[in-house]
Amino acid sequence: MAESLPEHERILQEIESTETACVGPTLRSVYDDQPNAHQKFMEKLDACIRNHDREIEKMCNFHHQGFVDAITELLKVRADAEKLKVQVTDTNRRLQDAGKEVIAQTEEIIQCRLQQRNITTVVEKLQLCLPVLEMYSKLKEQMNVKRYYSALKTMEQLENICFPRVSQYRFCQIMIENLPKLREEIKEISMSDLKDFLESIRKHSDKIGETAMKQAQQQKTFNAALQKQSYGRNMYINNDGVPETRNEMVLKQNLEEEEEHEAEVLTAHDLVDFSPVYRCLHIYSVLADAETFENYYRKQRRKQARLVLQPQSNMHETVEGYRRYFSQIVGFFVVEDHILHVTQGLITRAYTDELWNMALSKIIAVLRTHSSYCTDPDLVLELKNLIVVFADTLQGYGFPVNRLFDLLFEIRDQYNETLLKKWAVLFRDIFEADNYSPIPVSNEEEYKIVISKFPFQDLELDKQCFPKKLPMSQSVPQIYIQVKEFIYASLKFSESLHRSSTEIDDMLRKSTNLLLTRTLSNCLQNLIKKPHIGLTELVQIIINTTHLEQACKYLEDFITNITNISQETVHTARLYGLSTFKDARHAAEGEIYTKLNQKIDEFIQLADYDWSMTEPDGRASGYLMDLINFLRSTFQVFTHLPGKVAQTACMSACQHLSTSLMQMLLDNELKQISMGAIQQFNLDVIQCELFASSEPVPGFQGETLQLAFIDLRQLLDLFMVWDWSTYLADYGQPASKYLRVNPSTALALLEKVHKGMKDLSKKNNIFAQFRKNDRDKQKLIETVVRQLRGLVNGMAQQHP
Repeated sequence: MAESLPEHERILQEIESTETACVGPTLRSVYDDQPNAHQKFMEKLDACIRNHDREIEKMCNFHHQGFVDAITELLKVRADAEKLKVQVTDTNRRLQDAGKEVIAQTEEIIQCRLQQRNITTVVEKLQLCLPVLEMYSKLKEQMNVKRYYSALKTMEQLENICFPRVSQYRFCQIMIENLPKLREEIKEISMSDLKDFLESIRKHSDKIGETAMKQAQQQKTFNAALQKQSYGRNMYINNDGVPETRNEMVLKQNLEEEEEHEAEVLTAHDLVDFSPVYRCLHIYSVLADAETFENYYRKQRRKQARLVLQPQSNMHETVEGYRRYFSQIVGFFVVEDHILHVTQGLITRAYTDELWNMALSKIIAVLRTHSSYCTDPDLVLELKNLIVVFADTLQGYGFPVNRLFDLLFEIRDQYNETLLKKWAVLFRDIFEADNYSPIPVSNEEEYKIVISKFPFQDLELDKQCFPKKLPMSQSVPQIYIQVKEFIYASLKFSESLHRSSTEIDDMLRKSTNLLLTRTLSNCLQNLIKKPHIGLTELVQIIINTTHLEQACKYLEDFITNITNISQETVHTARLYGLSTFKDARHAAEGEIYTKLNQKIDEFIQLADYDWSMTEPDGRASGYLMDLINFLRSTFQVFTHLPGKVAQTACMSACQHLSTSLMQMLLDNELKQISMGAIQQFNLDVIQCELFASSEPVPGFQGETLQLAFIDLRQLLDLFMVWDWSTYLADYGQPASKYLRVNPSTALALLEKVHKGMKDLSKKNNIFAQFRKNDRDKQKLIETVVRQLRGLVNGMAQQHP
């Protein structure tokens, strides 16, 4: 019990010293102690309250007298306070009455001060707002006069400098809201201007390209005039009496012409206003949207490039079509080159190179296709000149053009093909118009005219008096002139290709070789095969080809003089005209042999032998004499031919005649032959041998020509002499009298003669005295036939 009392005192002390809001935990501890502790705590609390009441009472008793004294003093002061109150009230009334006017004036002063402060504030705010409004007004004015780039700069100043100062005002918010709309408006207007610009350069591309190509051509002409200064130095006196070289005069004239042209020739700036693209680029750069503009510009220009590169379907028909096509392309890339150099980042060199490579591939494909339709060499040449100017122009702007010059080599081959076709027509016309007779010249002037056209020399002919005849026909100088014209035409294409003289020389020689070996050769071959070309014409053709062959060296000299490339150079090609004319001559010779044989066959077809005649007519057959007369007159025409040709033709004709006569005897349809017919046939062969021995063509040695009839002669001698015993005995011996008689030939003819004798015996059987002789002869024939068959069978076994 004694232990709990101090604890209660501690709790009471905590309650007294603790704020009322925090008494809860202390009171809770009272109930957490021993049972009935709260009762004891209440008792202790009551005792404590009684102690405090006693202390309060003591304190009140101690201060009671002072309280009473204070009340007494206060009552005394109340009367004075009432007087003072009245005085203060009166003083306040008088003060209020006196201060009413002051108050009114003071309020007026306060109101003025407020107004003054407000005015000052307004002025200050207006001073902040006026620059903004002025700049916004300036923006509107710039928009009206289409100074969009300046307008964008003004917008930047408004946003970065002005608007932050006045952002609390409503008008500023309205302006801020309008700026994006103005930017979009500027973008749309700029893009519209760009579209107009793109449309403008699309329309003016051909004019720009034409101008650029004209300038490139003038520069090329000027450079060529400068290069000519290294040649001849002939002096001339100008108007001032000062000596000048001819080249200096030409150069001065070209410079004057250049100055005149410079005043006339317009540049790309004169034809197209590039300001829209600059302005649009700046605007989009300021708007931080340059990439969009660049992509749009490149996309649109790619589309325009595809349109420019698309040719018209009939472009190949005229040179103007090609010129318009090239001008548009040049104009396109001149504009791109200008944009590349005056702008930064809009297009790049890589972009232009890619665009050019794409365009170049398309251009080459288009030119390769359309040039293949060209059949006029003049048009192809003009196309080549346009391509050269086109390439030189774009090369001057830094675009690679090597592939174009490679294409020119392809077109050169096509140009040569068109030239070859054109010259084939010229050659055919020359051959058609030729009379195939020697050229007559009646005086020295005519002779010099022919010599000036064709290099001909003949000392023997020079010694003859006029009038005289040149051995070749009129087509020879004409062909020679046309070959030189072809070389000139081929040279025209080789100019300005930036090739060395050696390459040009090689190209000229190759194209000339094609002309000689293909075109002229084909024309000659076709001419020789024509039905209306007779032996006289063929003879003249052989003479003509001989002279043309001799003129080939002059053609080589002609090319050498043009290119200044010596023929001794290792890589210099040779002209193949020699082989061409040799082949043509051989073909003509073969045709002569063929036509001679055909003519002989025509005469042979006129033969009308009576194979059953008993006695010969005593003279040669009429057809054979006509044939011999024809051959004799024909071989007289061959006097201008080379000796071997005439000899070969004569030998071929005699051999063919011999073979034809032999085939006539051995014809399977001919079943029987009388000895009278054999004798008549022998008379004809004798005339052939006489013709051969008369040397119709000079140059044969001994009896060489007569050997053409040796087979016939030995066969007929065998039957005329009836020398079968000698033939059979000497068969196979090198010295045999009938060495050229084949057993099968002899057997075939003997069987026909045997049948003829049998028929003759039947007709003459009324003469009894001949019956025994016929029987003996027939037995002899049968014996010879058996022996001949044995020889034939033996030969068959040796050569199965």
